[in-house]
Amino acid sequence: MHVGLASGFAHQRGTAYDDARFVREEVENLVMAEELGFDSVWITEHHFSDYSMSNDPLQLLTYIAAKTKHVKLGTQCIIVPWHNPARLAEKIINLDILSGGRAILGFGGGLAHHEFTGLGIDQNLSRQLYTDILEAVIPALETGVLEGEGAYGTIPRRELHPGPIKSFEGRKFCGSLSGNSMYTAAKLGCGNMILMLPQRGKDVPPDKYTEVWKEVNGPDSAPPPPMLGGNYYIDESAEFAEEQGRKYLAHTMRAAIRNYGLDTPGKFPHIKGYEHYEKMVLTPEQVEPYVEDFSKGAVTGTPQMILDRMWELKEIYKPQGFFPHVYYGGMPLDEARKNMHLFAEKVLPEIKSWEADVDIDDRFLQAAE
Repeated sequence: MHVGLASGFAHQRGTAYDDARFVREEVENLVMAEELGFDSVWITEHHFSDYSMSNDPLQLLTYIAAKTKHVKLGTQCIIVPWHNPARLAEKIINLDILSGGRAILGFGGGLAHHEFTGLGIDQNLSRQLYTDILEAVIPALETGVLEGEGAYGTIPRRELHPGPIKSFEGRKFCGSLSGNSMYTAAKLGCGNMILMLPQRGKDVPPDKYTEVWKEVNGPDSAPPPPMLGGNYYIDESAEFAEEQGRKYLAHTMRAAIRNYGLDTPGKFPHIKGYEHYEKMVLTPEQVEPYVEDFSKGAVTGTPQMILDRMWELKEIYKPQGFFPHVYYGGMPLDEARKNMHLFAEKVLPEIKSWEADVDIDDRFLQAAE
């Protein structure tokens, strides 16, 4: 079973904590993941807030590639509408070349209005940009030739130099799949990245992506097994782990509500393709109860409790790998590293011994042939 380490670059330590220091420490943690035995590292993309201080995952991963030898390098996620197709394809190829073919691609669609406006992107075009850009970029990463016409404009046929060094088949995913994005992902052969885990004891959401995949690719086909994210806190004391895990996940959710404008009514009905998000907007009185309930989704406990829950998740989702967040929500550096080391020492070896029906590492070997 493949096990990675994800970072949301979730600052939330207050303005007194220097941004540059925070970014350096987050990158150091991800470099350290290789010697701790993690198979991959994953970095998000966000702009203009302390919710997630990672504005260029491909650049950061290229730096990490130079500091490591084996660990795979995942994007969780590149926000597709924010990128020029040619520049995006080129940056992906550069990462794959300089890392020796270690890139794993994760794509997303974006939500926060202030990020779209700050980047000069019309959010009304977001859904179409997502489809049009991916339909140009994914084939280009296989053929080395980019061309297309869509919401981004017109790109005449161009050969990419340098070109791709090997296939991305089996190492491309899309996250937070919903609506039309599921059809785009299925058409392009992408796996699903499940970023938020259900609370233990609650019903697991229906697998709509498999339904869409079969509709697009035929009733006898099936999508690649998903990659599972989630937020984890591990300690020898189950009570302490639950208290801390829920506290930091609550910090992250408060920042998310602000970042995505889910505390500001009246915005989403005017954005094409995002109208349904208005139903998720919270009144001031609803914020803390929502945060409290969401925080229960953290996977917490002793090493054995973490293993038990991850086995349950393995049986439910049949994933090809996990990429947990073990430091988030403004967690102090010493606590973050304690959590990371304890997970690596007491949980990681057992999970890596589990069998997966499909192994992403096998797909890397196949692509290299």
